[in-house]
Amino acid sequence: MPGSGGPVATFSVWDYVVFAGLILFAAGIGLFQAIRGRKKASSDEFLLGGRQMTAVPVALSLTASFMSGITVIGTPAEAYMYGTPFWLFVFSYTIMSTFSAELFVPLFYRLSITSTYEALYTGMVIYAPALALNQITGLDLWGVLVATGVVCIIYCTLGGLKAVIWTDVFQMIIMLSGFVAVIARGAVLQGGFAKIWNDSYHGGRLETFSFDPDPLRRHSFWTIVVGGSLMWASMYSINQSQVQRYISCKTMTHAKLSLYLNMVGLWVTVSLAMLSGLTMYSIYKDCDPFTNKDVGASDQLLPYLVMDILAEFPGLPGLFVAAAYSGTLSTVSSSINALVAVTVEDFMKPAWPWLTERQLSWINMGMSVFYGGVCIGMAGVASLMGNILQAALSIFGMISGPLLGLYMLGMFFRCVNSTGGLVGLICGLAITLWVGIGAQVYPPLPEKTLRLSLSVEGCIAPDMNGTTTMTPFSTVLQTTTPQPRPALADNWYSLSYLYFCPVGIIVTMVTGLIVSAITGGCKQEKARPELFIGKSDLFCFGCRNSESEVSDLIEKDPKNIQGLESPVFCDNEIALKEKDHKEKITKF
Repeated sequence: MPGSGGPVATFSVWDYVVFAGLILFAAGIGLFQAIRGRKKASSDEFLLGGRQMTAVPVALSLTASFMSGITVIGTPAEAYMYGTPFWLFVFSYTIMSTFSAELFVPLFYRLSITSTYEALYTGMVIYAPALALNQITGLDLWGVLVATGVVCIIYCTLGGLKAVIWTDVFQMIIMLSGFVAVIARGAVLQGGFAKIWNDSYHGGRLETFSFDPDPLRRHSFWTIVVGGSLMWASMYSINQSQVQRYISCKTMTHAKLSLYLNMVGLWVTVSLAMLSGLTMYSIYKDCDPFTNKDVGASDQLLPYLVMDILAEFPGLPGLFVAAAYSGTLSTVSSSINALVAVTVEDFMKPAWPWLTERQLSWINMGMSVFYGGVCIGMAGVASLMGNILQAALSIFGMISGPLLGLYMLGMFFRCVNSTGGLVGLICGLAITLWVGIGAQVYPPLPEKTLRLSLSVEGCIAPDMNGTTTMTPFSTVLQTTTPQPRPALADNWYSLSYLYFCPVGIIVTMVTGLIVSAITGGCKQEKARPELFIGKSDLFCFGCRNSESEVSDLIEKDPKNIQGLESPVFCDNEIALKEKDHKEKITKF
């Protein structure tokens, strides 16, 4: 009986069929894109889809890239154990989308760049869902890890960015279907959504809004909206896998629109994940599997629920596992493609400018295989992490915060020089790594994390005579013997993980400006104006050129015919080029 505790069913033959079929179909999309684009083989086609993508598929791909297996498994567990404050991220997504679309898209799109940077957090993305699903479904852990990497390598190597994007579209549908299946079955078992909502209300799970300004509180309106907005902005504004998608769009309008559509996709996904967590609480409110030791970690709660309530429907558990792994495949493939872009564009092309397009295509495929292997190897490191959702967001905050601060220095301040930028970045990283590692060693106390109580008084366990007895009442808030803690543990190390990013931004920018002023940044020569954000970049949805303007631009720069640069720019960009051309003629 669901919700009564004890072992649950394992995968059936049909579950394996559904799981394998959906994953193979995803790989097939890569093969299709490879065959379809075999006559357009070029580095630009491989890394950016020829810069001819449209808003809708790119938006779904943007959403799928960070709705990883970590999100599919971790977010419902967050709602189950902490309630719905995490839902406030919908405000963060709104702010982030506007910030990224109106400040960063115009600059990156205008410069027609291919790479920014990419971090190797992919091991956690592969390992955490694999571990959770292995312990619940019985799937071989390292077999699944290797299979995940191999599938990603296949369609990244053969199909490039187009394969990644169109596979993400399919995987996004699978992820949402997995959530819907859990919610619908839970509602049937509990007698409707009203019962789920009522149980969640009385269990304290619906206390979403807290305006406590304490920066040490894990989740409040301020930590999520302020800290969360900047953290997600650092992911979408400068993260290589995201930038590479929106600059693959054929116009800036499509690029901006993709981020706003992605915002809606994030709203839907986090809402379904939260509702899945509330459904899980309604079912297990009297018999918590974690406290009852039916699962070994909170990240195994949702897979446990799936096997508990969907096992009688052959194929549905397989659908959920495919949903979790669709998120993993999406993120891993994005990272592989992004890492290839950085390696080829930032290192190999400048070092060996004589490489032909055919040689670059072979290098791109070879690097895809290499980085796929690296990502699988990094999975072992992820086993040292705790809560996968918080750990993933913490890593992004620690690394992306200082990097976003560096980008903002370069985009808004003409007085900043390379010395100031480098020193600012180093100081920002030092501070965020200090607080982040300290928080891992000395986790915040329960009064700051506000983990809600869970009961096992309704669990039924068989005794030695084969009869059943009720498990004594207990909660997950049981405490162990307190360990000695340094003075910083209860203040600096207890800072909400969502503030790691703002701290990194502030330290990087302040230090960068001070050092630049000291080292002569204010006296440096005037920088190129196209490298900065201007007023005309903001809210530029009507930035579409006439055919004659496009033709003129292509005539001025024949490289555009080969797709090396996007031929469609805003009017202000064309005006800038024409102004530079006139100035050269005047000087001559």
